[in-house]
Amino acid sequence: MINLKDKVVVVTGSARGIGKAIALKFAEAGAKVVISDINDEVTQSTVAEFKSKGYEAFGIKCDVSSFEDSQNLIDKTVEKYGKIDVLINNAGITKDNLIIRMGEDEWDKVIAVNLKGVFNCSKHAIKYMMKAKSGVIINIASVVGITGNAGQVNYAATKGGVIAMTKSLAKEYAGRNIRVNAIAPGFIETEMTKAIPEKEREAWAASIPLKRAGQPEDVANAALFLASDLASYITSQVLVVDGGMIG
Repeated sequence: MINLKDKVVVVTGSARGIGKAIALKFAEAGAKVVISDINDEVTQSTVAEFKSKGYEAFGIKCDVSSFEDSQNLIDKTVEKYGKIDVLINNAGITKDNLIIRMGEDEWDKVIAVNLKGVFNCSKHAIKYMMKAKSGVIINIASVVGITGNAGQVNYAATKGGVIAMTKSLAKEYAGRNIRVNAIAPGFIETEMTKAIPEKEREAWAASIPLKRAGQPEDVANAALFLASDLASYITSQVLVVDGGMIG
């Protein structure tokens, strides 16, 4: 079993869904987990849930599209725990539409959260990781950032950008012993995908070689591996977790 005892891990967008599954997986491995989400009530509820299970958790409300909020998230983490070992940039939104119908606000908001949010949090975390000469950043991208998808020009652009940012940051900070990787999930069962009509979900799952949708825990397991010493020689990579969907 991977042991991350006393490691300090910040997971953005972790009050629910994939982010929560990632945070829980790290907590189970002994890490001190910082739960962060734009909704403070849900954030604190998740923290209380973690603590009731005996895990060390701390909650900070954060809108990752805000430079100041992101700085506060990282600074408060270091203020409480003295360091940050792992940053997982998971927070993201969708505002799907064909480009002919897509409003400027639908483009701007998705870019601000999904792409600028990764920039904001990474910039502030790297400052501390550089001083420690150690750190791990894991960016949650998407297979859509590799293949593209009709009706998701904005989302695909952000996830493709996250992949490019991952590779660039890995090259910039490898010399400081900071590893940067990305995970590209495919069709994962979340509250978001449950909103898709059942017939569409079944057809989508049938097109996947493993013949099923993934679970949030599948992404969490990949994140745990990339954050651990088992992946100490892995950086600048995109780990696709999609059941073989894009080959």
